[in-house]
Amino acid sequence: MFPGLPRRTSVLVAALSLVVTRLSCSSLSAPDIPHIAAFFGTKTRYEEVNPQLLRDVFSVNRSVLRPPASERCTPVHLTAVIRHGSRYPTVKNIQRIQRLSELVRREAAGGSGGAAQWLQDIQSHWEMWYTEDMDGQLVMKGRDDLRWLARRLALLFPSLLSEENVARVSLRSSSKHRCVSSVEAFQDGLQEHWRQRGHAAHTSEGQYSHQVDDQLMRFFERCRGYVEGVEKNRTALLEVEKFKHGKEMEAVRRRVAERLGLPQHRLTPDLVEAAFFLCSYELSIKSLHSPWCFLFDEDDAKVLEYKSDLKQYWKRSHGHVISGLSSCPLFHHVFRTLDKAGRPRRSTDVPPEPASILVGHAETLLPLLSLLGLYKDQTPPTADNYRTQHGRSFRSGLIVPYAANLLFVLYDCQRGPRLQLLINESPVRFPGLETEDAPLYRDVRATYRHLLDGCDFERECEGRPVGRGPNTEL
Repeated sequence: MFPGLPRRTSVLVAALSLVVTRLSCSSLSAPDIPHIAAFFGTKTRYEEVNPQLLRDVFSVNRSVLRPPASERCTPVHLTAVIRHGSRYPTVKNIQRIQRLSELVRREAAGGSGGAAQWLQDIQSHWEMWYTEDMDGQLVMKGRDDLRWLARRLALLFPSLLSEENVARVSLRSSSKHRCVSSVEAFQDGLQEHWRQRGHAAHTSEGQYSHQVDDQLMRFFERCRGYVEGVEKNRTALLEVEKFKHGKEMEAVRRRVAERLGLPQHRLTPDLVEAAFFLCSYELSIKSLHSPWCFLFDEDDAKVLEYKSDLKQYWKRSHGHVISGLSSCPLFHHVFRTLDKAGRPRRSTDVPPEPASILVGHAETLLPLLSLLGLYKDQTPPTADNYRTQHGRSFRSGLIVPYAANLLFVLYDCQRGPRLQLLINESPVRFPGLETEDAPLYRDVRATYRHLLDGCDFERECEGRPVGRGPNTEL
């Protein structure tokens, strides 16, 4: 039934999965998913990356854990770097949505055949319900994202995320409200899991234990080289600006203006993007197929996704060396934690943390993934090569959707500690170690030796000149 689990536990897991599946069908399975749902970049739902969650939000595939079959291996530590769950728009996007909705209500007349039904729905029934006080806060669906993730991880790693270990599980979060709410929801999920298994959690519901750590989870704010060289540097995102006003985006703007029956000059690129994001917000917040989604076909969505990916690539990832290097504090923290967990110890030694849960942002995960050498295409995306980039590995919606997670699983094996990497609960192999799902930990350390011995935050962030060229490091 569930290989590797005792029969009694397997029966319980099967029963829970059935119950949760029935409960979840109405809440997470939208009756009509927009055909462009997979192209929303960092505003993509986690379900679009893991479609099985639409059928069963509590599904667990134990086969993703792949230590060598020839060795007896036991998981001894889990480090999880997690993005917050689904959220409301930020103030900037709410203001754009307000301007867009007013423009469409007042002036849109529809295409040559008149106003389509979806446009009539927008003008007659859709209400501007977003308010500025929402400003990026976690929504109920976002809490569910983290609760279910916690329960799935507790099923995958019952010996690590157990009630008995709760006092030794380290939980850290960014200070942003959506991240604090997410780490609280993760703890809710663990408590629900333990209660379902017939245990009373040590921590009362509603009482949370976690540490706010912006130095670790918002390292990018403290890196002067990044802030001045990328964040505040007008030329750092030149590729994004060129594409924003290039032929592909202009074609999308023309088509959307025609569908709305508006003069093209009335519809700025920012307003086109606001309409696209409206479709994503309505889906991720309310599981609705919004009438705004009908403004775009798949070709439009791919162009808008590419514009978003260009921004993430050149602002947070491989586009600039300093972006990855800004994550040195988090990189070192992860490996220090793994070192402690894998170190031989005497029976009298204090046991290591069974798990480290770190909740941050897409801006937290992308630089770390870049530093690790992941999702680096041979040809970088630019404003001029959209047509040749359809097969790119750098698609932010598949890498850092809401509730994205980077999991480091350390095993105690016969030949020594082994490390497996999972991204969004799917196995990914370390660059340079592609022949093994869970290579020896010493081999992983050797691969990243230059970063473990270097990658000094103060030196990189205070002394490194910033260039625009693609990152040619690991």
